[in-house]
Amino acid sequence: MFTGIVQGLGRVVRKQPAGGGMVFCLEADFPLTDPVEGESIAVNGACLTARDIKDRRFLVDVSPESLARTGLAALLPGSAVNLERALKLSDRLGGHLVSGHVDDRARVEDRRPAGDFTLFTFSLSRSLAKYVIEKGSIAINGVSLTVNSCAGDRFSVSIIPHTLAVTTLGELKPGDMVNVEVDIIGKYVEKLLTERSADPDSGSRINAAFLAEHGFFR
Repeated sequence: MFTGIVQGLGRVVRKQPAGGGMVFCLEADFPLTDPVEGESIAVNGACLTARDIKDRRFLVDVSPESLARTGLAALLPGSAVNLERALKLSDRLGGHLVSGHVDDRARVEDRRPAGDFTLFTFSLSRSLAKYVIEKGSIAINGVSLTVNSCAGDRFSVSIIPHTLAVTTLGELKPGDMVNVEVDIIGKYVEKLLTERSADPDSGSRINAAFLAEHGFFR
C-alpha cells in the first residue's frame, strides 16, 4: 500500500522488451535507504517490484496487463516518473490509501491558473467516473489529490505550487494521458451492494438504506 505522497522523482535509464512485457532500469533522485530486494515501489502510481537495487538504481518488470492499463509503455530513456516506496505501518498517512493498482488512464482536458494554484480538468471512462465524488480522493500518476468537482466523465483538481514543483504533474498539458486510481472504498461498497441485491438471502445488513442511515449517502 501507498499514500500518494510522492517521495521523489525517478529517471528512466533504459527499457527493453522481456517476455511480452518490459524491463525498466530506473534511477531515483533520493537515497533508497535500507533497500530490500523485491520491495514494492510505486512508479507513476503503478505498484512494481524492485530488483537488482544498486545505490539509487533498480530494475522493475512490467507485465503486459500493466502496460495496457498504464502509460508506462510510452516512457522513454530520460523520462521522469513519480516514485513512492511502500507504506510502513508506523508511517503517517498523509494522503489516502493507494493500492498502486492503476485502474486506467485519464486525459488532461484543461489546465489553467487559479490564483497561486493550478486547476486541472481530466476526463476518464464512464465506468470509472461513477467512483469519483466531490471532495473525495483520487490518485493521478501516483499523487494523492482531492477532487474539486465532478460531472459526467470529467473532474477537476486544484494543485498547490509545491506539488507541481516536486512531481511530474507540473509538466502536464492538455491532451496528455495520466495513470488514475480511484478510491478503492467505492468499489468495495458497490460490490457488496451488488451481491446483496443478487442474493437477498445472504444475510448481509449492508444495503442502500443502511449506508444512508450511517452517513455514507446524502
